[in-house]
Amino acid sequence: MADELNDSLSAPGVAALTSSAYRQALEVIASVEPRIAAATRQELADQRGSLKLIASENYASPAVLLTMGTWFSDKYAEGTVGHRFYAGCQNVDTVEALAAEHARELFGAPYAYVQPHSGIDANLVAFWSILAHHVETPYLEKHQARNVNELTEADWEELRHELGNQRLLGMSLDAGGHLTHGFRPNISGKMFHQQQYGTDPETGLLDYDAVRAKAREFRPLVIVAGYSAYPRRVDFAKMREIADEVGATLMVDMAHFAGLVAGKVFTGDEDPVPHAHVTTTTTHKSLRGPRGGMVLAQEEFAADVDRGCPMVLGGPLSHVMAAKAVALAEARRPEFQVYAQSVADNAKSLAEGFLKRDARLVTGGTDNHLVLLDVTSFGLTGRQAESALLDAGVVTNRNSVPADPNGAWYTSGVRLGTPALTTRGFGAAEFDMVAELIVDVLANTSPVGDSKAKYVLADGVADRTKAASAELLDKHPLYPGLDLA
Repeated sequence: MADELNDSLSAPGVAALTSSAYRQALEVIASVEPRIAAATRQELADQRGSLKLIASENYASPAVLLTMGTWFSDKYAEGTVGHRFYAGCQNVDTVEALAAEHARELFGAPYAYVQPHSGIDANLVAFWSILAHHVETPYLEKHQARNVNELTEADWEELRHELGNQRLLGMSLDAGGHLTHGFRPNISGKMFHQQQYGTDPETGLLDYDAVRAKAREFRPLVIVAGYSAYPRRVDFAKMREIADEVGATLMVDMAHFAGLVAGKVFTGDEDPVPHAHVTTTTTHKSLRGPRGGMVLAQEEFAADVDRGCPMVLGGPLSHVMAAKAVALAEARRPEFQVYAQSVADNAKSLAEGFLKRDARLVTGGTDNHLVLLDVTSFGLTGRQAESALLDAGVVTNRNSVPADPNGAWYTSGVRLGTPALTTRGFGAAEFDMVAELIVDVLANTSPVGDSKAKYVLADGVADRTKAASAELLDKHPLYPGLDLA
């Protein structure tokens, strides 16, 4: 299956130009610190030679990668477009405005904020924007103050108490939520009085009636929807209905599946943007851009989100905002919709490949970009499975399963995603073979004693897996024509 990322390098002269650009860049780097240049070359070789199945990773286009390596990196630009705290930011204004324009058009959002450095930063901006909107602003109006500096010390202490005692309801980590959705070791679990909703213990699926009952009982200010390891789609219209019923703000973290939203695989009730008050995302993962974050919001929250810097963030990374603009422009092309549909189709093929080989999947399958493999049927922990697969050249990450007996460190599952290998051009037949290779590795891995970490991989398994992987990878080269020699 062809893909536009690889096709773009096959255009006349493009591969040669790209190769020349990277060779010269590495020469410049090597003149200062050759070990960094060597590590960069090796990273490309490693990524080319392994089956990358981490659901949160992808391959950005050369255009996106090259955009990050410019003198925009040298600019401080706190503030917003046309309202900076530094002079000389007219070109940064252009970059940020273009990135926000592409984001609004791509996702149909009234407002887009492209400054967050990461997904967790985007979530912090969202949380504090909601707190400012619902707690700080009404408090200031009540006390006829323009900002917190005009409050008395007693008033400020009272406001701080109110800001720090709001309620958040998010998806539990073992059910597929993210650590920023109220997990107590994370800042989100410390800044809110939080409770969590899970999934049905029998099916592993979201039970909207149970979420509604929890929301009615807890009465949160914020309900967080979205996931990092839930292999099904979510009805965001129902989540908004629940939020409205209890007077909560619906925040959706779509970091993992933003590419499926952008690519129109998720539409209607499965598209979070029209239903959420505030939507956050990363710009890498399935969206295939640079590492960074973004916040989309309805108009009523726009002014609050626009205060992300200095409320939560420091100076925006102008070179990364420029790369976001390029990636979002790529995602607005028709080819990206073909790619996004292929990501979802390939995930189904991977799931079917596991199921027909009697592997156990959380929820019994998938209808998004990831599958969650329960490895207890192989007698392994997630950590043992992850390590054995890495020995065989298959890059995954261990992940909790619902009610995980092994906890969040050792886990009982392995999370697998299709965005990266789909970018390389893998299709249904290749993903079926990937399932076969993974099952073979896990079936030939044994735990050592009572250890949850130690394991033994049978002789010869790693070599034959790498050989079979190499055949698949050679048919779908990464950055074809890019030659660093």
